[in-house]
Amino acid sequence: MTALRSHAEVDAELTAPGAPFETIEIDRSGVTVRAWRHAPPSLRAMIEASREHGDRDMLVLGTDRLSYAEHFRRVAGLAHALVEEYGIRPGDRVAIAMRNYPEWSIAFFAAACAGAVVVPLNAWWAAGELEFGLRDSGARVLLADDERLERLSDVLPALDLPVLVARPAGELPAGARDMAEVPGAAELPDCEIGPDDGATIFYTSGTTGTPKGAFGTHRNICGNVMSVRYAAAREQLRQGSNLRELLANPAPPGAILVAVPFFHATGCHAVLLGAVSQGATLVLMHKWDAGVALELMERERVTSFTGVPAMLTQLYQHPDFADRDLSSLTGIGSGGASAAPALVRRTTELLPQAAPGNGYGLTETSSLTTANRGQDYIEKPDSVGRPVPICDVDVIDPATWEPLPPGELGELRIRGANVVTGYWNRPEATAQAIVDGWLHTGDLARIDEEGFVYIVDRAKDMIIRGGENVYSAEVEAAIHQHPDVADCAVIGIPHEELGEEVAAVVQCVPGSTLSEEGLREFLDTRIAKFKIPSHVVMQRRDLPRNAAGKLLKRDIKAEFDTAAG
Repeated sequence: MTALRSHAEVDAELTAPGAPFETIEIDRSGVTVRAWRHAPPSLRAMIEASREHGDRDMLVLGTDRLSYAEHFRRVAGLAHALVEEYGIRPGDRVAIAMRNYPEWSIAFFAAACAGAVVVPLNAWWAAGELEFGLRDSGARVLLADDERLERLSDVLPALDLPVLVARPAGELPAGARDMAEVPGAAELPDCEIGPDDGATIFYTSGTTGTPKGAFGTHRNICGNVMSVRYAAAREQLRQGSNLRELLANPAPPGAILVAVPFFHATGCHAVLLGAVSQGATLVLMHKWDAGVALELMERERVTSFTGVPAMLTQLYQHPDFADRDLSSLTGIGSGGASAAPALVRRTTELLPQAAPGNGYGLTETSSLTTANRGQDYIEKPDSVGRPVPICDVDVIDPATWEPLPPGELGELRIRGANVVTGYWNRPEATAQAIVDGWLHTGDLARIDEEGFVYIVDRAKDMIIRGGENVYSAEVEAAIHQHPDVADCAVIGIPHEELGEEVAAVVQCVPGSTLSEEGLREFLDTRIAKFKIPSHVVMQRRDLPRNAAGKLLKRDIKAEFDTAAG
């Protein structure tokens, strides 16, 4: 095997003055950070540039195919409607609540090109959670699909919010409009947008259980496109490729199978925007199904796919796997939850032509912060990789905040132009999370001598179920609403495919007849289904707490297997 080029040598070549990944220094609230010199200045600039891809397929869903040219025409038409008919002005919030339809992308770019701050809401949320997002963000217009419209039917009248609906199946309520009725346009409405103008609010749950809106700029989200490209280029140069040849002969755009929701930072920042920047085709799925995914990979000649480890496991175990032609695949990514080293080995054995990769990032870091691809990932499968050049990372002592030497365990911090400005209308939460430009992730990590980051434990009390973040405090708050509940603790327990499942230990009031089924039925309308505990243990005794009254989650986890068994 040819020796890999050093990381320092590759980084220096890619970021040198005049190089495609040159960095610059900018001021962020008195803190100097690095940013990409050649990143698109705004989402509007990105969608304008997408016109050059013309009649190439941009979005495919079943038999529906939408070209880049038609996508731009519909984005421009909707942007005009938002400005001229709905009165949207720069800085106004426009919310999206729908599954991965082509209309999601049209709504997203139209709102951004009108100068609005786009608010992608979690399509899995229950009605109360969606209502919270709409009220907290102060959204002036909602773009939703039929399912979300039905879910919100009881609360929409009180919100007094105009709604544009994607793919309505029946008669629309008063004040709602079919998105398909909005005529297209040849050009976008006039609107000046700068790199540091507000672009997005992506909601992420906090330790208090109340969702917080991470407020990102155009520089935040557009910079991630360059970070993703950099990770790919770094891998190729590490393997011995020549930068001049790479620039002269770029890889064809290819096709990407989309199995992650656009309302997540990964799905939007990395997958959707990454495709638009290169002219790639996005192949959408109505819902995840391993057999359908394999069929689409073969039919659409899919070149790359990123999914949570559970999805990769289901693909490899599917009876159709060996019979499908997957020779077009050149990249397989794992994200949302850590992949076991055995899964990395299995990927290289079953799909030797597809370079494996993973990465680490948060909603607050506008997706990618570190990346691990190709031979590096094979050699260090338990690492999330090295940071991209616009990011500084370190590990600090949680008590003293002093940086720790390589190899020692502490809290991971991140600084760079990718870190969001803060939380929407949450100055105290912002001040706690971002200190002197450093984002305190709450994740326990170590960094080795080569700069590779290893996430040892996740943020306290957070559960990752199949790539979806579930915060125990939020679920506990919902359980506590039941009158028969005296106390409860929500924990994550291992699951072979999902990574973790949500479990709850519930202390009932004396004389209660509350059952597991009764509790789940109670929670069904209060929180999203993926947050509802799959395993529940009912008990009469007090839950263990420390002297400060905090639940001893470690003790509860240790007792859970005995109680559940």
